Order: sequence, then C-alpha cells, then structure tokens
Amino acid sequence: MKEKKPRLKRIDPLEPLKMEIAAELGLLEQAQSKGWDSLSAKEAGRIGGLMAQRRRHDNRG
Repeated sequence: MKEKKPRLKRIDPLEPLKMEIAAELGLLEQAQSKGWDSLSAKEAGRIGGLMAQRRRHDNRG
C-alpha cells in the first residue's frame, strides 16, 4: 500500500489583501472563526470587488 503524500496548501499571494479588506469591512473575525464560506455572496463580492479595484490602482504606478 502506497503512503499518501501530505498535500501542501497553496498560499494565495492575495490573501493578505483579502484579509486587510475583510478587516476594514468588519468581516475578518467572522471569516476567521467560521471560514470564508460563511460570508454572504454580497459580502464576498464586496471583498472581491475592492481587491480588484486596489490591484488595478496599484498596477497603474
């Protein structure tokens, strides 16, 4: 029987930005305690929209 290799969790380079925005919106505690899946579609969309907006703004340089 083959031994299973431990799966490495990929680290998302955008995770710090996502956490920063979630904190600004008052959603970080919920996301950390209950998981990102506990956020509503509206809340998750708001985070994603702000992430995209900031990334576009940062890339203009």
